[in-house]
Order: sequence, then structure tokens, then C-alpha cells
Amino acid sequence: MHMRSSLLKTVFVAGVLFSQVTMAQDARELYNTATNFMRNGDYSNAVLVLNQALQLEPDNFEFRKQLGFTFYLKGDLNKAKSVIEPLLSKKEADVQVFQIAGNIYKGREEWKTVQKMYDKALRKFPNSGELYNDNGSLQMGFKMYDAALRSWLKGIEQDPGFPGNYYNATKTYYYSNTPLWSIIYGEIFMNMESFTTRTAEVRNIVLESYKRLFNDPSLLDSMVPEEEGKKGRKGRSEDSFIQAYKQCLGKQLSVITGGVDPDALIMARTRFLLDWYSNQSGRYPYSLFDFQQKMLQQGMFESYNHWLFGPAANQAAYKAWIALHKQDYDDFLKYQRNHPLKPRPEEYYNDGKFTLINAGY
Repeated sequence: MHMRSSLLKTVFVAGVLFSQVTMAQDARELYNTATNFMRNGDYSNAVLVLNQALQLEPDNFEFRKQLGFTFYLKGDLNKAKSVIEPLLSKKEADVQVFQIAGNIYKGREEWKTVQKMYDKALRKFPNSGELYNDNGSLQMGFKMYDAALRSWLKGIEQDPGFPGNYYNATKTYYYSNTPLWSIIYGEIFMNMESFTTRTAEVRNIVLESYKRLFNDPSLLDSMVPEEEGKKGRKGRSEDSFIQAYKQCLGKQLSVITGGVDPDALIMARTRFLLDWYSNQSGRYPYSLFDFQQKMLQQGMFESYNHWLFGPAANQAAYKAWIALHKQDYDDFLKYQRNHPLKPRPEEYYNDGKFTLINAGY
């Protein structure tokens, strides 16, 4: 009798476990189905199926987050808010749910609420490039230019592998009297996000920033401070990095005699690298310059620079150059895919100083 009872208990427990596993599988299948509806823009069916999944797993955070996001995409901001807002205080709350909430609050024009929400989110996720990017965009919308740039720069410092902050910082610096940072951040961004409409936009900005620099030598006037300025990591003066950069680049003014085009930039940037690695690289290690130096050593610097500047400088000349150097260019593209630029932590030198001269947003 005891054996039979034990056997029945085992069968019962196994049945419960099997039922739970089956329900979990069913719920996950429903979630996947809803995701497919979302990809196809069928938000009504996505909502219907997600609600079915939640009947099986009512406490599933991911399901609820996706439901709230679907309501947002559907344009039902009231329901989106009612689903997402309770999730913000959950221990499972992740960066994505705060981003979704931010979009909902902005859609409802709840400006004070969204700013407080970003403040809370950044306290919880102080290394999230996505949240700094979204927060900066909110501040830029209010024409709080200094605050927006500070947010994007903080995002670059805390999460150097996220491209969005480089994009927005590049644009902001373009409308200031410090185009050097547009050049630096723009080139980093183009390597991170290589084939989008934003890439084409930044490519033009970087080329125009070079033109502005070489047309106004006063922007390259520099004295490299030894002990002045705010001390940064490892005892370096944070503003001395850009002064050293100005000094090395300023020496190349004589190269730009026939205008700023890819060929002239190849010469100027090559000479810059030789000078930088002779005099400054030990004091200011920087992944972008190491990346350029590697291209130079691999014999791909010419192709790399035509990729960077050619489409913006002269599309026809760019295509003609590729046709004449197809193997070299293909080798470069393959190398670039296999050896992407990876900005390193602890290489943040920006003091955040800028003066807006034209708010082009």
C-alpha cells in the first residue's frame, strides 16, 4: 500500500512538472508568434497573442514589457503607460523598459515625469550609453544644449562602445567652434555604424570640419600645457589632449595647399600619425589613433581614407578610384569587418568645453 501511494505521488508530481513545462513552452511559442506579428506591423494581433501568453504566465516581466511596447507602437499611449509604468519599480527593470517608458512619456508630453524617470534610470544604470543618449536628446529638444552635450559626453565616457552618443556629440560640436571633436567623434562613429543614412550625414560633417579647421588656422593654435588645467586620469590634464592634437595637426597646414580633398587628407593624416607616435602617444593612448596607425602599417590607410571621405568629397571621383583600386579596396573592407575599431575605457579626455555658434538642430 505504501509503495502504491508513493508511486501515485511520483506520477502526480511528474504530471504537474510536465504540465508546467508544457505551459512554459506554450507561453514561449505564443510570445514568439506575437513577436512575428510585431515585426510585420500587425500590432492588434500581437496584443491579442501576448495577452494569451500572459494568461499562462501572468508574472512574466518580458511578456509584459513587450505588451507595453506593442501598445506604444500601436499608438495607444494610455494602455502602454498602464502596462509599463508598474514595471519600472520591479527588480527586473532593465535599460530597455526605461527606454520604452521614456518614449511613452514623451509621446504624452509628460516632460517633468520623463526627466525624473531618466534621472532614476541613470542612477540604476550609470553605464548605459542608451540612456545617456535618450536623456541628451530630451534635453536638446528643450534647447538645453550644454546639458545635452554633457549627457552625450558622459555616455561616451561610461559606455564607449555605444555609437549613438558619438553621433549626437559630432553634430553638436559641428555647430560650435571646436570642430576637432567633430572630426574625432565622427570618425569613431563611422567605424561603429558604417552603412546607414547617419553615416552619410556624419561623413559630410567630418569633411566640412576639416575644411573649417584648415581654413581658419586660429582653431589650431595651441600651447600644450604641462601642469595646467583640470587633472584627469593618470595625472594627465584633460584639456592637454586636445591641445596636443591641435599642435600635431597644425603642423600639417602646409600640406593643404590645393584644397581639402581625400588625397590632401591622406597626406596630412599620415604625417599627423608619424608626429603623434613620435611625441604624444605615450602620454595620450587613444584607440582611434592606434586603429589608424594599424591601417597605415597594413598598407590600407589610403583605402580607408577614401572610404571615409570619398563619397562626401566627390562621388564620381570616389567611384573612379575604387574601379582603379578594386583589389586594394576589397582587401580593406574585409580587414575592416574582421578588425573593427573598439574604443577602450579609460581613454576619455574631453573637458566638455564648447561654445555654440549655430544651433542647427
